[in-house]
Amino acid sequence: MPKITKLLPSIMAAIAAFLVVIGSARADDQATGAATPLGEWLVSKQLARIKIVDCDGRLWGVVSWEQHPGIDSKNPDPRLRSRPTLGMPILLGMTQSKADQWDGQIYNSQDGNTYSANIKLLNATTLRVQGCVFGILCGGENWTKVDPADITGNAQTRNPPRSKTRTTAGSQPPPGNEVCLNIFGPAGLSHQRGLK
Repeated sequence: MPKITKLLPSIMAAIAAFLVVIGSARADDQATGAATPLGEWLVSKQLARIKIVDCDGRLWGVVSWEQHPGIDSKNPDPRLRSRPTLGMPILLGMTQSKADQWDGQIYNSQDGNTYSANIKLLNATTLRVQGCVFGILCGGENWTKVDPADITGNAQTRNPPRSKTRTTAGSQPPPGNEVCLNIFGPAGLSHQRGLK
């Protein structure tokens, strides 16, 4: 027994160190779990911001700022080819599939195609966005969370990224609930069936 009594402080110290390591790992997991993809994200080339909102348990992302105003000229629906890209949804109906990952679709206005996609929080300020063709040919980029202090309450004076950019004249997309209403409309129309 005397040998065990001499080893007891070392064993207790090892157990305490183990518990500290486990506790900090759980705290890191909880911190990541507490992070959310909701909010504004700056795309990798800093040409646009995407506002991600929750519409009845599905995440949608709309263009909230763009460096160069554009129209959806490549849309497969001729009636939508003149709509502005500002306010247009690009992340479509994302549902959570894993911890910190959501699956759905992404619309690419540069080619008019919709792809299967997923978004994954790498950390509280980095969102990995990936689109796939046939589920095997995938490409993606990292988006950076926009500091809420860089976004003012007045939609027409939203601050662009810190670079040589200018805000788009005209209306900006409205806050979260109104974004959902614009996506689905009063009759619940989807993105493909005639979003304004």
